[in-house]
Amino acid sequence: MPESPSSSSPDPTSSGSSAEPGDTDLTIVINDGSGSTKTWRLTCNPAGGTHPDPPAACQALEANGAAALPPVPNDKACTQIYGGPQTAKISGTWKGQSVMSTFARNDGCQINRWKLMEGLLPRAGN
Repeated sequence: MPESPSSSSPDPTSSGSSAEPGDTDLTIVINDGSGSTKTWRLTCNPAGGTHPDPPAACQALEANGAAALPPVPNDKACTQIYGGPQTAKISGTWKGQSVMSTFARNDGCQINRWKLMEGLLPRAGN
């Protein structure tokens, strides 16, 4: 349930959120599959950094970060479809927790994770 608040924050959508400044500080490295990379920095609360759309990136993290940042479990069955050569690495701190996450588009599970993080990651094909 994306809208249910966590126990550490009474209401993540309220302007009086208890989140501390600097609780999110991420580096995002995007590889378009042809060897060209882009590196962005993102902070939230307030949204900022070199990411092209910090508010959308922070919103994607808030809505789907808990589901999309952890790796796909090894025992999960994933459709064997190819979504493209793009990859991404996200590292740093999210909600005060250390993050080291990789993304690809090489099977259905990875494509789904990427789609959940659109806003933080570029839309497929871009």
